[in-house]
Amino acid sequence: MKTTIRLTMPLLLALAAPPLAAQEKPLGEFKGWQAYSFAESGKKVCVVWAKPKNSTGKYKRRGAVRVFVAHRSWIRPKRVNEISFEAGYTFKKDSEARVTIDGKKYKLFTDGDTAWNRVAKDDAHMVRAMRVGKILVIEGVSSRGTKTSDTYSLFGFTAAHNAINKACKIK
Repeated sequence: MKTTIRLTMPLLLALAAPPLAAQEKPLGEFKGWQAYSFAESGKKVCVVWAKPKNSTGKYKRRGAVRVFVAHRSWIRPKRVNEISFEAGYTFKKDSEARVTIDGKKYKLFTDGDTAWNRVAKDDAHMVRAMRVGKILVIEGVSSRGTKTSDTYSLFGFTAAHNAINKACKIK
């Protein structure tokens, strides 16, 4: 599992930085949710991302905080609705991040500054909840022991998700 994470980390980190304008194709902004596609190894990747509406925690400095949902349908096994959270800090080693979507709870594993679901089925469940939900909250603990909570509005997520589904031909 850790080998898979380390192999996919460069791909996920590429999502964290905005793609070059010449490679990026904006698909729209939907109430704070950004949708775009870009080429990776000559294949199309479709992504939706957002920043939190509110962040709490006793930290002095924090990097970029975002949630991503990505489609890489050409990779085998197919990667559709792959969720990742970028914390803006390094998570406490061997910790879990907790996500709540309108009261429904999920646990994600952490590695470095990113949190993910362990299996694709959990990504699918979370995306379904995000499509009908109103609020997503993710809580984590930094390597220094700082507890954080980031709140995302899910208004606009469904429209943004529909845009990447259409661009990457996902049904």
